[in-house]
Amino acid sequence: MSRPSASADIFYAIADPTRRALLDQLQQGEQSVTQLAQPFAMSLPAISQHLQVLCEVQLVTQSRSGRQRIYRLNPQPLQQVSDWISQYEQFWTRKLGALGDYLEEHS
Repeated sequence: MSRPSASADIFYAIADPTRRALLDQLQQGEQSVTQLAQPFAMSLPAISQHLQVLCEVQLVTQSRSGRQRIYRLNPQPLQQVSDWISQYEQFWTRKLGALGDYLEEHS
């Protein structure tokens, strides 16, 4: 089974704080690249590159409205991240329960 390229990997896509901030902004609704770039001290082409990575993993979709590209959040691919994290949540719940038992026995 071949691994997707780094840019098509959802974990790679959400590892960057700028891309996570863009996803947070898109929770408010669809926006143009100009609107999305306002809070950042970076160029529109740099924001567009971040959006391209998010589009590649389908976390963001784009459409055209006249000359503008409009971006919209698609949170469905985050289910893969949630599923992966839930395995570790169960692990840590067991470990913390065992630690609590140990501390009660030895206090």
